[in-house]
Amino acid sequence: MRGVDVWFADGPHVLRELDLDVHAGQHWALLGPNGAGKSTLLALAGAQRHPSRGSVDVLGERLGHVDVRELRKRIGTVDVRLRIPGDLTVADYVLTGATQTVQPLPQRYTVEDREHVETLLAAYNLVTIAARPIGVCSQGERARARLARALMPAPELLLLDEPAAGLDLPGRADLLTALESLPDRAGNLASVMVAHHLEELPATTTHVALLSHGRFVATGPAHLLHDEVALERCFGRPVRALSVDGRWFAVAAPRDGQPSLRKHDPEEQRA
Repeated sequence: MRGVDVWFADGPHVLRELDLDVHAGQHWALLGPNGAGKSTLLALAGAQRHPSRGSVDVLGERLGHVDVRELRKRIGTVDVRLRIPGDLTVADYVLTGATQTVQPLPQRYTVEDREHVETLLAAYNLVTIAARPIGVCSQGERARARLARALMPAPELLLLDEPAAGLDLPGRADLLTALESLPDRAGNLASVMVAHHLEELPATTTHVALLSHGRFVATGPAHLLHDEVALERCFGRPVRALSVDGRWFAVAAPRDGQPSLRKHDPEEQRA
């Protein structure tokens, strides 16, 4: 992205002067408060909308100079807001990722497509529920099925819009484990994940972009999350992040209170 602005007719100016480079094999987290413009930025990356100003090149193709229908075939998307036909089995739902359609198109699927489904079901611990209607699956099972479906076309770019939204602790842990396997399964795959909570980031996150009021506060390697100044500028209050075995956690100060975010005190914990 170069000099990207997005505004809506008779509406807000959503993104301003954004520059961003995402390379093959990188896994980015896009963080920021509600209304920062995260989903709009993801829509640009997914060739779902065009910038109002500036240029966006996705997988070597310039938006505005490419058939976006063809470009989207090279992009996998995980979005919890997209409708899932509840009567589809888990296996058939994953299979629809090959055609990126809501309903299955049996005449268009190849033997290789069906073999790929079996591979993905095994990879994401879905084999035992493959014949179950997805409408009765747990949120965690659906999350892993969404990921498997997004990977069906062997995308070069994977976009995830709050994939862990609504998951309980075990469900989130299972999804993170699945996401952390991606670099081993598809080493050149690039990904961008929108998240509201640092706890939703896989340990394989390589880079971070902090977005606030439509502008980047900071972008860089994942250790940028240790920068408390950047986090406060992004979220509008003191935030401290820490990592354990590559997983991230954060605590924010109350808006009106002044208790400082104190460093961990082992003696106090024992007391």
